[in-house]
Formats: sequence, structure tokens, C-alpha cells
Amino acid sequence: MIASDQPLLLVVEDEISLVTMLRYNLENAGFRVAEALDGEEALISVEECKPDLIILDWMLPQVSGIEVCRRLRRQPGTKDIPIIMVTARVEEQDQVRGLDTGADDYITKPFSPIELVARVRAVLRRARPSLSADMLEFADITMDLISHRVKRGDRAIRLGPTEFRLLRHFLERPTRVLSREQLLDGVWGQDVYVESRTVDVHIRRLRQALNAGDLPDRIRTVRSSGYALDDQA
Repeated sequence: MIASDQPLLLVVEDEISLVTMLRYNLENAGFRVAEALDGEEALISVEECKPDLIILDWMLPQVSGIEVCRRLRRQPGTKDIPIIMVTARVEEQDQVRGLDTGADDYITKPFSPIELVARVRAVLRRARPSLSADMLEFADITMDLISHRVKRGDRAIRLGPTEFRLLRHFLERPTRVLSREQLLDGVWGQDVYVESRTVDVHIRRLRQALNAGDLPDRIRTVRSSGYALDDQA
């Protein structure tokens, strides 16, 4: 079973057999995988649940991969999502065009699953170093992912398993406002039914643990939007 706090990859590809192969290999490598079969579905999927990385086929129905990439790069909320462009085009000018549009990497068909997984990990390391780090830090909060210990300044913080995952999700996305739905998907998983008010309960428990001793609140409530880890909460 893949933990819900593992990176979420969106595979945008219209060849069902290739999607099946990619899902199998990416999930075996420890990633969560969402799918979109055309460009329009990809844009909707990104809006509903922002992925950590997109594997994007060049030739897609409805909206081409190049156009999907171009649109995502124009939007403030999606311009920094890492994108690996996948295509059967081998000409150098096509590769340059893909990278100029905003893709972070480019891989040509046919490719081996091992190569793709290596590319995914490399792009994630460059874009989000915290995903491969043993220690997460923000302001005066530190989380050791090896020992599962959390500190605020010099004080040890005791957290339950859900609060630990919730804090990790925030630490990997500092200052970003996350909706209750995004937190539910990222911390509990997309296939688990949990009421949205459950998020509020665990946010309250996390705050109580982090703020003991009248320390400044690091979790900012954004009315009608969600929560953010912020040093000016």
C-alpha cells in the first residue's frame, strides 16, 4: 500500500496500455498516480488536485500536450509544477520546442520504465528538494523523517500519526494555502472517505501540540479556502 503522503504524479496519456504500464511501475516505485486521457481532462485534474509532477504526452486529443504545458505555465497556481514531456518525436527542434514551452525534461518513446522513474526522481529532487530530504524545516519547526521526531526550537513535539502526516504535508508545501479537500487527498488518500470537518479536528490537535507554551501559531486559517503553514500566521 502506498502512503498518502508520497508524491502524486499525474500521467496524461491517451494510450491505455501505456497508462497501465506507467501506473504499475510508478506505484511500485512508491508514487501515487492519477490519470488523464486527454488535454482537457488533464487541465481539470490539475485544478481539482494539484500534482507534484506531470508526465505529459505531446500528442493528445482535445488539447495537445504542448498547449497544456503552455496554459499551466501561464497560471500562478500551476506555473511551478514539474512537467516531463513524453513524445515519439525525436527531432532536436521538437525537443527544444518542448523545453521552451516550459517542460522540465523530455523523454522519447519507446523508453524503459526504469529510465522514466529515474527521470521523475531527478526532476522532483531539483524542483522539490524536501521530497528527498531526511529533514524538513520551516521557521522554528523541524521534522526528522528518519526518526519521526518533531521539534519546535529546542522543544520536542509529540504528535499522533495523523498529525505527523498532516504537518509533513504542510512542511513540503510551506506558505501554500491548502483546501480541506486537498488535505484529505494528500494526508488520508483519495480512496478513503473522511468528512471534511475531520481536517479541522486534526488541525486543532496539531495547533495544540505546536503552540503549547503560548508560542506563535504557525498555521494560518484562510477563510473559505483552507489552511497554510506560515511564519506570519
